Amino acid sequence: MREEIKDIFLESIQVKEDLMHTSVAKIIEIVETIVDCLKKEGKVILFGNGGSASDAQHIAAEFVGRFRKDRTALAAISLATNTSVITSLANDYGYDIVFSRQIEAVGKKNDLVIGISTSGKAKNVALGLKQAKKMNLKTVALTGGDGGELSKLADIILVVPSSVTARIQEAHITIGHIICDLVERVLF
Repeated sequence: MREEIKDIFLESIQVKEDLMHTSVAKIIEIVETIVDCLKKEGKVILFGNGGSASDAQHIAAEFVGRFRKDRTALAAISLATNTSVITSLANDYGYDIVFSRQIEAVGKKNDLVIGISTSGKAKNVALGLKQAKKMNLKTVALTGGDGGELSKLADIILVVPSSVTARIQEAHITIGHIICDLVERVLF
């Protein structure tokens, strides 16, 4: 098992090294877009399925609470947290619209919408981004693999260079932490 553990560590490190060499400009662009959104009194709306839903919740919590600095709360929400809304929408309309319908309800001028999907192929995430675009909201997609459909939908696309779901998720939360850290530094 020791070798397998080392291989997993090395694979994770390699993905992050690749990101460091290819995605710094994209991360800066995302940070600047979030800062602009928040300065204009918009909110950051995040969503995804499964582990990506957890990442959306985690990042929203860092903004609303704090990351490293005690500071005023930053406006952010995850659309994957209200089980009554999600289950009623899924029951009445189908699971594909659980994010797009919520964006229609809570999305406002100056908001930023961040869809997270390791494959880039989650239909409900794609429909959420399409709804945001329909409402003229700025959009970001965090994906992996070849980027899937999401890579064609968002204003800013960051594709993790891996096809392994676990490595993509690890990279997404690392990216999320970098973003939270930098947003705090810029605003506070």
